[in-house]
Amino acid sequence: MIGQEIIDRFVALLGPKGVVTEPDDIAPWLTDWRGRFHGASPAILQPDSTEKVAAAVTLAGQLGIPLVPQGGNTSMVGGATPPPDGSALILSLRRMNRIHALSPDDNLAICEAGVILATLHDAAEKAGRRFPLSLGAKGSATIGGLISTNAGGTQVLRHGTMRALVEGIEAVLPDGSIFQGLDALKKDNRGYDIKQLLIGAEGTLGIITAASLRLVPAISARAVGWVGVRTPADALALLRLAEARLGDSVEAFEIIADDGLGHVLSHIPGTRCPIETRTPWHVLIEVDHADLSDPGPAERLEDALAQAMDKNLAVDAAIAANDAQASAFWRIRESLSESERAQGPALQFDISVPVARMPTFMIDAAAAAERAFPGTTASSFGHLGDGNVHFHVRAPKGTLDGPNWIATDGQSINAFVHDAVVAVGGSISAEHGIGQMKRAELGRLASPARLHALRAIKAAFDPQGLMNPDKLIPRPEEG
Repeated sequence: MIGQEIIDRFVALLGPKGVVTEPDDIAPWLTDWRGRFHGASPAILQPDSTEKVAAAVTLAGQLGIPLVPQGGNTSMVGGATPPPDGSALILSLRRMNRIHALSPDDNLAICEAGVILATLHDAAEKAGRRFPLSLGAKGSATIGGLISTNAGGTQVLRHGTMRALVEGIEAVLPDGSIFQGLDALKKDNRGYDIKQLLIGAEGTLGIITAASLRLVPAISARAVGWVGVRTPADALALLRLAEARLGDSVEAFEIIADDGLGHVLSHIPGTRCPIETRTPWHVLIEVDHADLSDPGPAERLEDALAQAMDKNLAVDAAIAANDAQASAFWRIRESLSESERAQGPALQFDISVPVARMPTFMIDAAAAAERAFPGTTASSFGHLGDGNVHFHVRAPKGTLDGPNWIATDGQSINAFVHDAVVAVGGSISAEHGIGQMKRAELGRLASPARLHALRAIKAAFDPQGLMNPDKLIPRPEEG
């Protein structure tokens, strides 16, 4: 039990603005993004500097109090939710929201962990650069959380995940020491790469306080196209054709089942199908140029799509005539999750499979799930270029009690889908992390070598087990 005398010690350390104790102010941060996990905590620590984070971590270690790092609280797997017994304090990085430097010459931004992604986008744009990672929660997700979960998004095909965009990290380790790693060195062979260990660790090895991030030139011209295709296999062939014709200017390549498009059109006002022909599958493709080369991206994309039509890979296609139309195309993609939720209770899976196997998986896994769980419907969409599948299994029509359906059938469906993923050499977590939602499944499916390594690293960094407890690392009974 964390009593008032302990909270008073943190107030003395961080100042009155550094600790939140009002229950109404704490309440919004006790539930995860999806509303599946609910925790309790008597206080939120809000340090405003790396030194104060280090002081708070040191005191927590002395008192044996677990800490749950939190940014925008946008975790999709309950990765930033405190335990329900109130045994941990939340450590929020939201006050650490400064961009310390942004250099167009170095193509580098140095910012604190609490900087919101959209804020970094705006700052980079003003400097004639951009940070090439975007996702639906960009208005609330923070840099520290994105690094801690190795976030992905729609631009991974060209620029990679967060891991590829982080040039340096500053972090407070579980013993309270500060890891100074913001120098963006291209060559650094001083043993284990601590930066890479912290990326994707979900706050279990320490608390990221700042980062040096890679920027890229601003887009001078772009083309966004919508293509109707018959099968995911045709979509993959189209991707390979586009890469051959357009090179690395292919920024994004998204595949969407027609039923997903239908859900958006029926749920989101003002949306319409970009092409005249409704096809079983759809592709959203964006081509970007950093310079105004001739021919421009629209002409090059048009040429590639014409070749795709000649090869019978595409049924119909449209290229956005202006930015407003391009945004309308993207609005469909960005509304898929919201529209899916409106269809009723569902289990949503963030998984990845080898790119070459993704077309077959999207069809076969959906059919297999529907056979195994009569009355359900399954479909998917995703980032075809990097193998990331967002796979949904919806409850039978007429299901009113979603939580009860998930409690009754959820575990079996989870195991079925994850077994199918592992069978084709995939991963049960593509871009959302493990958190607490997938921890037991990781324990069930991961190899003994992987589990041993995860636990050994955790024990070495955090022998007291105080950093984000019960996240990521499976318990002994779970594998």
